Amino acid sequence: MLSSFTAPRQVKIGDAAAFVGTTPRAIRHYHEIGLLPEPVRGGDDRRRYGYEDMIRLLWIRRMADAGIALDDIRDAFADRASADTDTDTDGGDGDGDGDGDGDGIAETLERLEETLLAQEAELRRQRTAVQRMRTEGSRMGLLSEFVTSRLKGLPEGSLRQADLDSLLVTERIFGPLGAAVQAGRFIALATHPDLREESDRVDAAEEALDDTIAVDDPRVAQVAAERHAFEKALHAAIEHSGLAASDDALFDSWDTVQPAAADEGEDEADQSSGGAQKAMSAFEAVGKMPYDFSPARLRCMELAEELAAQESTAP
Repeated sequence: MLSSFTAPRQVKIGDAAAFVGTTPRAIRHYHEIGLLPEPVRGGDDRRRYGYEDMIRLLWIRRMADAGIALDDIRDAFADRASADTDTDTDGGDGDGDGDGDGDGIAETLERLEETLLAQEAELRRQRTAVQRMRTEGSRMGLLSEFVTSRLKGLPEGSLRQADLDSLLVTERIFGPLGAAVQAGRFIALATHPDLREESDRVDAAEEALDDTIAVDDPRVAQVAAERHAFEKALHAAIEHSGLAASDDALFDSWDTVQPAAADEGEDEADQSSGGAQKAMSAFEAVGKMPYDFSPARLRCMELAEELAAQESTAP
């Protein structure tokens, strides 16, 4: 330092902020929450900061950059001040605590480390999800890997948005295993154009049963019979293609995935698609997931189920 240069004994808030690497607004906030004592003021009634103020500001800045909450920083300074007071009262130089921060800051740092570890895990999960979205396609990549692994090999574009929507809802209610089983249905539709065409026709007939149709309208029973016939044909195609047998293998593979996931404290198989969300029961879902079905359409669904039940119990 040049001998002709004399350092200021006190600086204004702008200079203090610039030196520390923060903003005047942040320093004012430190004052408001009691983290930084109010400094002396000059003749112009503006704050003036001396050496001790700057030291404290530098420590605050470093601790904040490390991710420590301002309230915890304030507590740490309070603990240190208390320790210094105790030392003065004892008439000694302390008991070897070193920086005098006490147990409070140690507990804060322990909590902070746990938080950072959780954030790292969440970032890894999000990165895996983004990678899968790039690989599988944006929408499909958001489903569990357990589900998308069963859909691999299908021609591009063979799965419709409505199919992915249905898988998403099923996974939310019944988990990845339920959605993976349902995926067999969409595989059959994707590989059997005639069934896909019939599915579209029956779906359109059901959608036509809107609020203008009475529940006892003959069309309701007719569409229910068409739905039942289609489901029989689809089930036969699934059986013939071997998809039903692969369903059994799904349960075995799920059993091998689940124990490992439980050991990790979360479902790793579902980790890349928001695995923190747990599946809900069908009963819960009924009251939380809205479906815009008219009374006529609901009656059609009931009749189709009755037809299936009658056929299953017939000799």
